[in-house]
Amino acid sequence: MKPIFYLLCLALTCLFSCSSSREWYKGNLHTHSYWSDGDNYPEMIMDWYKTQGYDFAVLSDHNTLQVGERWKQLPKSPMHEQALENYLEKYGEDWVEQRTDSAGRVQVRLKTLGEYRPLFEEKGKFLIIPSEELSASFEQKPLHMNVTNIQQYIEPATGNSVSEVLQRNLDLVKKQRDETGHPMFLHINHPNFIWAITPEDMMALSGERFFEVYNGHPEVHNYGDSLRPSMEALWDRVQVSYLLSAKPLLYGLAVDDAHHYHVFGEKQSNPGRGWVEVRAKSLSPEDLIEAMEAGDFYASTGVLLEELAFDGEKLSLSIRPEAGVSYTIRFFGTKKSNPDEAGVLLQEIQGTKGSYLLDGTELYVRAKVTSSKSKENPYRPGDMEEAWIQPVTKK
Repeated sequence: MKPIFYLLCLALTCLFSCSSSREWYKGNLHTHSYWSDGDNYPEMIMDWYKTQGYDFAVLSDHNTLQVGERWKQLPKSPMHEQALENYLEKYGEDWVEQRTDSAGRVQVRLKTLGEYRPLFEEKGKFLIIPSEELSASFEQKPLHMNVTNIQQYIEPATGNSVSEVLQRNLDLVKKQRDETGHPMFLHINHPNFIWAITPEDMMALSGERFFEVYNGHPEVHNYGDSLRPSMEALWDRVQVSYLLSAKPLLYGLAVDDAHHYHVFGEKQSNPGRGWVEVRAKSLSPEDLIEAMEAGDFYASTGVLLEELAFDGEKLSLSIRPEAGVSYTIRFFGTKKSNPDEAGVLLQEIQGTKGSYLLDGTELYVRAKVTSSKSKENPYRPGDMEEAWIQPVTKK
């Protein structure tokens, strides 16, 4: 085992086994507002997340940070007019700045992160993390990547292939992290959106640690099709490639990618569909990112855990049960003897508790919990509430 891989395993084991001083924090890492292509004001969106019990959230608008002067010209539609009325009712005319242009169109000044942040943040209770969705492309393929805890605007890099564009943007984030001393990370968004990013594109990368195994936008093809892999199948294939190349583990996120806050339904990209539960020392960007980079989190669309532990050999979990709901725990992995069969089912358990003992024959093991409870306002009709537990390797 190479030294860097051994140290990563030790760090992961320590974080999981020394979790008594840590707390679980719920957060969403992909959301949009009027600053790009969302349909509501930043304050209204942050109020939704805070009142819905989230501990942290981002606004990851396309190729912009919420700084400087920006005026939103309101589309002439009853929905947007009602949104302005709701905004005025909640925050008042002294807060909401309006003007009318020469054509009689209403414009509203969008508040910056620095302005609206104090309305919501409470130490230990709610945190807003700066973010930007780097939105690049190659041959008309959308290559989107979120930067969590970004400190300065990053102009998306271009390149001569999908993997080159992704790698150059990864390198820009690493450069800013090194120069500022602030922890931050880039994650790959919705690889199957317009079928833009293949497993092979991701396999070529160096330094990628996170991607969206679940995205709540109705057009991102989470489940693949007859020709292209689902996000879980992609995860397993890339995972095998990374580990065989002595790269760190790849972790999976669940996110909203919310754009629509007024009309809810299967054709809209709404908030509340997917999130992460992070076990961290405190509700700070530094501690949240430290925990996530160690894999001490899980992704969810509704299933919540009471316990999650990995002692270097055994991965164990217990579910916070709901009355009348049943649960299936599945452990997936890839055997070292047959890396071409990525992500095979290793064990299945019915109930609220389960564990899997790694015997050293596996490259990695991850878990997934599926409940019998239907997901409210699902990504796809018929979806049940689920949770994805991050992969581990034997110490």
